[in-house]
Amino acid sequence: MGRLIAVVNQKGGVGKTTTAVNASAALAELGHRVLIVDADPQGNATTGVGASLDQGVFGLYQLLSEQHSFDEVTHSTAVHGLSLIPSSRDLAGAEIELAGSTSRTEIRDVLKPSAQKFDYVIIDTPPSLGVLTLTCLVAAEQLLIPIQCEYYALEGLRQLLYTVDLVKRGLNPNLTFLGLLRTMFDRRTNLSQQVATELEQFFPGEVFATIIPRTVRLSEAPSYGESIITYDPRSAGAEAYRSLALEIVHRTHAPPQLPAGNSGPKAPASSIQTSPAGHLENSLRDSRVDWVDLRHDTSTEAPVVPPHVPNMKGDDNAATRTG
Repeated sequence: MGRLIAVVNQKGGVGKTTTAVNASAALAELGHRVLIVDADPQGNATTGVGASLDQGVFGLYQLLSEQHSFDEVTHSTAVHGLSLIPSSRDLAGAEIELAGSTSRTEIRDVLKPSAQKFDYVIIDTPPSLGVLTLTCLVAAEQLLIPIQCEYYALEGLRQLLYTVDLVKRGLNPNLTFLGLLRTMFDRRTNLSQQVATELEQFFPGEVFATIIPRTVRLSEAPSYGESIITYDPRSAGAEAYRSLALEIVHRTHAPPQLPAGNSGPKAPASSIQTSPAGHLENSLRDSRVDWVDLRHDTSTEAPVVPPHVPNMKGDDNAATRTG
């Protein structure tokens, strides 16, 4: 049975689609059968693997509206082992059409029966907490949450965890977290370093060891309709997503568990009131409480030992070059 993983964060610009596309390509490179489902009406994952948003291309909307079958809307890509159910401009209308439903199981109902054809089904969700995203949360087995290494990217984490809690308590009690992924890391800034470090401290065992760097090559790849794996195979971005793919494989065979009784480090009250670092810690602590509540309900598995992560310092100044 294919593992259904939703890449989700309601905040835009955190590397969500970049992660969905490149993690899928890296998993396919490892020899896995991977399906990427573009549930975002913007269609960036679709164009990011070289497919088209033309009206003549059948995709997720046609599957949800029962106009075409699973096989008819599943398309091969230039990457061996990677298939795609594309988005389309019609998908924007699905938000309105699904609003009248109370089940929220539509995407699960159309994906589950055929998911066994793949090892991984990666769902790229919209950058919102609307009906489409909720339907994706109901369909998913696990969540991968990309978080940009900047302060504002953390502010929406608590709202996301609250929404996930509602889904777990209702329509998808078996939903679990695959992990938090630190993205757009800029080693030249103290804030990136601080966010990356404190995420690991506040969510021990839950943060992927892999850190995705901010590089020009990662930004360029979608404009050529390619993943970073094929666009620049030796770049720091490609190596990072290969490392993430290895971690995903490891974690899906041995799901992570939040250590019992570990509530995270406690910051002094004075720092929370007076310093930017304190505001960061306060935001993280609030999110941590929600995360612990969610993980405590259903986690019984053994903790994961992350695989070796390649050194990102070998990149040839990717964050500053122009091409």
